[in-house]
Amino acid sequence: MHTLPDFPCHLNGAYTPLCDAKISVMDRGFIFGDGVYEVVPVYAGRLFRFEQHMARLDRSLRELRIPNPLTKIQWREIATKLVASHAESTGASGPNGIQSNHLVYIQISRGVAMRDHAMPQDITPTVFVMANKMNLPSAAQRSQGVACVTADDFRWEKAHIKATSLLGAVFARQIGVDAGAVETVMFRNGFLSEAASSNVWLVKNGTLVGVPKDNLVLEGIRFGLMEEICRARGIPFELRRISRAEVLAADELLLSSATKEVLAITTLDGQPVANGLPGPVYTKLYAGYTAATQAA
Repeated sequence: MHTLPDFPCHLNGAYTPLCDAKISVMDRGFIFGDGVYEVVPVYAGRLFRFEQHMARLDRSLRELRIPNPLTKIQWREIATKLVASHAESTGASGPNGIQSNHLVYIQISRGVAMRDHAMPQDITPTVFVMANKMNLPSAAQRSQGVACVTADDFRWEKAHIKATSLLGAVFARQIGVDAGAVETVMFRNGFLSEAASSNVWLVKNGTLVGVPKDNLVLEGIRFGLMEEICRARGIPFELRRISRAEVLAADELLLSSATKEVLAITTLDGQPVANGLPGPVYTKLYAGYTAATQAA
């Protein structure tokens, strides 16, 4: 049995130790996975691309027809307070401010009602927020890249919603775990979609290529950031359908997510990607990403 820590979280307007937080067994997030979530990275106490995360949260809530229960100001206040409290409780706060990086996890479910698949009206959404330490890739992973495996994308066709019903992603991620890989790169009908919990990028002839922003992938907050970095550093950028053959013949493959930031894939299904080392476009993108986090 896992013992939960006692650092504070926010649940339905109240701050409470995480280990004591409770919801109803009839919460639709528990019964149906009927809810959405966001994960906001925090660097030295600064919320990173907070406006973009809030915009995606709004999009996901609209798709599920759940009203946003809080304003952006309220979300920011809660997130900032939890990060400060977590830093203080874990010794990550010093005289010059918060010393470590954090993740703020936000989850909103439709609320509590008797079990019925139809969406009930006039119920109050359940709001849960916590802050935790953000574990970033190791120095070895940065210098050597990581191994990934491939699989068919067997999930539903509304992947653009950041929904809490994540069993498909759980299965996809376990495929990688079972193979000793960092991620599972997925293909739908022979074309790249995304990884279990990351977006996937291809580099060919110096151009960074990503998949279209449609219902088949979750548009990571890094989509816009990668384009900004490419524009600033003179890297051609495009979004389009990418075949499996193109992925296997790529000059570089990359992952992006809140916790991976930008990370090179250097082995795919046991075979090296190009020369098996992180490439020059990755190096430029990671430098740009680091600069963006420091300016946040």
